[in-house]
Amino acid sequence: ATFDVALRFLHECPWRRLELLREAIPNIPFQMLFRGANAVGYTSYPDNVVRAFVAEAHAAGVDIFRVFDSLNYTDNLLFGVDAVRSVPGAVAEGTLCYTGDITNPARSTKYTLEYYLKLADDLVGAGVHALAVKDMAGLLKPRAATQLVSALRAAHPAMPIAVHTHDTAGTGVATLLAAAAAGADICDAAVDAMSGTTSQPSMGALVASLAGTPLCTGVDPAALARLSAFWEGTRSLYAPFESDMKSSSADVYSHEMPGGQYTNLKFQAASLGLGPARWEEVKAAYGAANRALGDIVKVTPSSKVVGDLAQFMVQNGIPDEGDLVDRAGELSFPASVVEFFAGAIGQPTGGFPEPLRALVLKGAPTVEGRPGASLPPADLVGLEAELRERHGPVSQRDVLSAALYPKVFDEFKAWQLRYSPFTEALPTRAFLA
Repeated sequence: ATFDVALRFLHECPWRRLELLREAIPNIPFQMLFRGANAVGYTSYPDNVVRAFVAEAHAAGVDIFRVFDSLNYTDNLLFGVDAVRSVPGAVAEGTLCYTGDITNPARSTKYTLEYYLKLADDLVGAGVHALAVKDMAGLLKPRAATQLVSALRAAHPAMPIAVHTHDTAGTGVATLLAAAAAGADICDAAVDAMSGTTSQPSMGALVASLAGTPLCTGVDPAALARLSAFWEGTRSLYAPFESDMKSSSADVYSHEMPGGQYTNLKFQAASLGLGPARWEEVKAAYGAANRALGDIVKVTPSSKVVGDLAQFMVQNGIPDEGDLVDRAGELSFPASVVEFFAGAIGQPTGGFPEPLRALVLKGAPTVEGRPGASLPPADLVGLEAELRERHGPVSQRDVLSAALYPKVFDEFKAWQLRYSPFTEALPTRAFLA
């Protein structure tokens, strides 16, 4: 989301931000989340756009690409891995998006330990340089982390393994400690002032817990405390944009909403008239929407599909997935839901649920297989000419930004024309005012 946020909300060039960071931090590897066939967007893009983006991102300073797919769809994943591997020097970290609960067979009829091991085998066979477990919602419980990481380590003893989780339920530190003990090489954490709840687990807690053990991180707690103090002050400037979630909430195991979506969906729901008084309804509908869609992996852009359907259900007084199926023939569904059922972002594990798919599509055409394979190459040369006509001189990076986010890019250029390109230098408080 960093790319989108820079253009859409901060009105800054994401490429320039990356270059400035690389100039200031020349000797530490940079990593980005890469949505495979969806690049950094919310849809499938032509293959040449995705490949050009990876090459340009690496040239601008990205070293490690954490490649994932929002449905764990192997064809999309392997295309993303190939796009990264084709760029000399780029590191492809193949990602298993975690959902369900491998310790509870009654819950995870699809997402079993064997399922994740098979996905890891496919990624290793494709030549990834590392593996990652991406637990978007904080569903990976400590016992599950032990089982999954131990099995991955046994199957791929020489492969670096990273684990990413969220602390929504309050179990994040325990999960990372279990993963580390089971053989994970890298655990994602957030500096203390930015940690907890829907964010990542506390780095300070992780460092302190491992001190004096064979897994001691070597990180100086005093230095970490100074960083935390800085970010505590910075975070206060963004308080109006926070979710107001005051504590851990174990109901995430029911609704399974990703940590990165929680705040955005809460604001979006409020804008639709589903304010704080109805947030519990939206969360319950999120779980029902997921079940209606076939119990899918939920991370951008698939999580948007679930969120859109959940809000749609609440707005239309649809209490559960059964009622949704009963009324589907008379409803006009959100565009993201229709596109999902059409196969526009790929194929979900276990296929699409019927009869809901047929009722939603109402005879509309579908995409079979990897969506990008059937898209014609984008005319980037023609797009550059169009952009020059509208905006004057543009760079190749501008062309890629426009290919990924055409409307947002035009708005970004309009902002620069009105206020100059230098609003990026404004202090945060002044900018937000």
